[in-house]
Amino acid sequence: MPEIQSRSTPTPGFDEVVTLVVKHRVKPGFEVPYEAWLRNIVKVAGQNVGHLGVDVVRGKNAGLDTYTCVLRFCSTEAMQTWLDSPQRQALVEEAVPMLADGDQTEVNPVNEFWFTPQGETAAPAPRWKQAVVTLLVIFPHTLLVPLLWGPLLQLNAFLSSYVVATFLITLTIVLSVVYIFMPLATRLFAPWLEAGQPTSPLR
Repeated sequence: MPEIQSRSTPTPGFDEVVTLVVKHRVKPGFEVPYEAWLRNIVKVAGQNVGHLGVDVVRGKNAGLDTYTCVLRFCSTEAMQTWLDSPQRQALVEEAVPMLADGDQTEVNPVNEFWFTPQGETAAPAPRWKQAVVTLLVIFPHTLLVPLLWGPLLQLNAFLSSYVVATFLITLTIVLSVVYIFMPLATRLFAPWLEAGQPTSPLR
């Protein structure tokens, strides 16, 4: 099934990044009203402080349409504020009649979801494959980012100090990898990552 992407404008946070993974299986006949509800809750979630963005992946499980929503937050506190908010609780209550298994949520560090399978029964990719993809993303960054920062760092003695320069280069690499290139790479290499993988029981 094609991927549906619904993203808010990212606002990077620096203490930690966590992902809230929400999984819904939609009862037959409720697909259209559910998608209208989903668009609304994505919009509402994006207005919360600390919300960094959301991806929505549509699939099939046991003949039912499934939706995996991956919401990124700048901290555990920001995520918990959204989970406990009256807005979310009211919206979830609206959706419950449309869901076969209720509202299922789980929390992961953002980097763990890079290699989390999209299918409900898929097993994670082998760690050696995860390592190869991670290397392919990070290695070019370690070569190019210092070159890009070089002319700017030389303009100021403070910026050119070892600690400051290393911090700026590392920060650029982390943000670029987390928010742009690693999600793109895992989508690009998804067929290879999933090739030959056994299925795992439903959670």
